[in-house]
Amino acid sequence: MASHRRPKQPSRTRVTVLTATAAAAVALTSQAAQAAPKQDKKDVKEQVDKLYEEAEQATEKYNGAKEKQQKLEKQVGELQDKVARGQEDLNTLRNGLGSMATAQYRSGGIDPSVQLLLSSDPDTYLEKASTLSQLSGKQAESLRKIADKQRTLKQQREEASTKLTDLADTRKALGKKKDEIQGKLSKARNLLNTLTAKERAKLAAQDAERANRSSERVDLGNEVPESGRAAAALAAAKTKIGLPYVWGATGPSSFDCSGLTGWAYQQAGVQLPRISQDQANAGARIGRGELKPGDLVLFYGDLHHIGLYAGNGQVLHAPKPGAGVRYESMDNMPFQFGVRV
Repeated sequence: MASHRRPKQPSRTRVTVLTATAAAAVALTSQAAQAAPKQDKKDVKEQVDKLYEEAEQATEKYNGAKEKQQKLEKQVGELQDKVARGQEDLNTLRNGLGSMATAQYRSGGIDPSVQLLLSSDPDTYLEKASTLSQLSGKQAESLRKIADKQRTLKQQREEASTKLTDLADTRKALGKKKDEIQGKLSKARNLLNTLTAKERAKLAAQDAERANRSSERVDLGNEVPESGRAAAALAAAKTKIGLPYVWGATGPSSFDCSGLTGWAYQQAGVQLPRISQDQANAGARIGRGELKPGDLVLFYGDLHHIGLYAGNGQVLHAPKPGAGVRYESMDNMPFQFGVRV
């Protein structure tokens, strides 16, 4: 039998509590929105530019570690080859002593000294022997060669072991620096994504105007390079205008700052060091008033950015992530000095 009772109505007290709770939630949401206002476009740009600069600093350190790794790998390989060849020579020398021992045995017995050397632990004999006067001249010479070869092998093995440890540490540092760069670039992208598409487009347009990227509009004046190699390097770099900045890249389709300068001078027949701080010592340092087209120009106190002087106060460089190789006024960055290669 169906019930005809009236449904129980919520009490006035309960309705009041629910209404108050909802109102408080709305108020808290409103306060939170006010406490976390949308980031100002100017602030975002400043933070992104800072992150890009830090990423470039880390990139030059990464490049240095990468170069060190390559050198260590080559040195370790050469040492391991030397050790292998040295071990073959040592085995040949020992086989020679074995032949002597065989000959002595056939003629009436083995010299005790040679017998000891051919035992399971001949190295102990070599370390303890203070004189070889009891041996024949030929035997003594063979033992001296073996002792010298063993010392050399020991030194080479120790050197290889040290370099292998250094190589492992360098690879570890390389991984950390790579993670640091990628983290900064990711943070920069996230910051840019807080802006609207219209705001991002406006920032890009402002950046293009500030840098005066267009090679048709830039005024390079009529300055003349100091040397043929400087002229050739600058001419090579000009062919790469518009190609993207990519950290760790050395061309020919993408570059970081020192990658571009190194590639450009390589086309002129000059091999520069890999990183900007080392390229700063690749020639004679000069002041701003002495600059000629093709000279290297260094920026920032730690010299983490480098480009090629293009004339009329302009630098041709690979500036930062998200931008291509371009001309830019030197006044946009803290100039330190020039280098004439």
